[in-house]
Amino acid sequence: MSHIFEALQKSEAERSPGGQASVMPAELLRAAERDALPSTPEETEADLDQFPSLKITPLPNGKLLSLTDTESLAAEKFRFFGVRLRQLQQLRAFKKVLITSTIPEEGKSMICANLAVILARKKRQRVLLLEGDLRRPVLPVRFGLGKVEGLSEWLQGESQSIPNIYRLEGLNLWLLPAGRAPENPLEMMQSSRLGSLMDQLGNWFDWILIDSPPILPLADTSVWMRMADGVILVAREGLTEKRELKRGLEILEQSKLLGVVLNSSTETDHSNYYQRYALQSPNGKAKAPTFVED
Repeated sequence: MSHIFEALQKSEAERSPGGQASVMPAELLRAAERDALPSTPEETEADLDQFPSLKITPLPNGKLLSLTDTESLAAEKFRFFGVRLRQLQQLRAFKKVLITSTIPEEGKSMICANLAVILARKKRQRVLLLEGDLRRPVLPVRFGLGKVEGLSEWLQGESQSIPNIYRLEGLNLWLLPAGRAPENPLEMMQSSRLGSLMDQLGNWFDWILIDSPPILPLADTSVWMRMADGVILVAREGLTEKRELKRGLEILEQSKLLGVVLNSSTETDHSNYYQRYALQSPNGKAKAPTFVED
């Protein structure tokens, strides 16, 4: 039984009389769909129609399992991840979720992109994937979009309209990419234009997932953290050291911390992403990564 499955049951047991889990994951999924936020007014949909659509062609090694291998164990765990977030949203109001890590290469962008795809499968909700890492943009490449203008170009301009948001064809998902890496990303992000933009986006979208830079080497994440409603920290088994994880947790605003995601493994063949995601136990049964709720 996966860690996420156990976490879901434990969470339900804590809220159920007698401490027993009263519902199964399938019922949790139905409940999350039933309790999903209602659509925003029709005029908001008209606003979103102004943005151009782009055809996506995920790269074979782009690790977008929620798109390219929907029956895999990894895709299943992302679906449960989405269910858990929807449940948390019923307990505490949030829609702008910052996904970050302590150091580079821990998988935050991969997890952010897959989670956005999962959340976007609910037709009643509009999801924006915002690439907040202006220094090392990677999301357009993962979706096979090539080079597209994005947040950095808008922040450097003067227009109040936001033309650099793209709807990804076949998904109820919009993307605001980072654009071309600027010379002064932190100074640019501290502009009042960014705060106004986030307020506007909050009126348009039901979910905003922000893929931010790592916490420890850069100060950029502190800017995004002020604008986010909740934070998810990604750690990678075999790469993230205990002292780094501890420092990262100390830096984050504890009131906004939603949980920690453990990604990858060091005991399997690194050429096989499915095996990396699903750590094999001695009895041959796969163990899924853990989502630890704060």
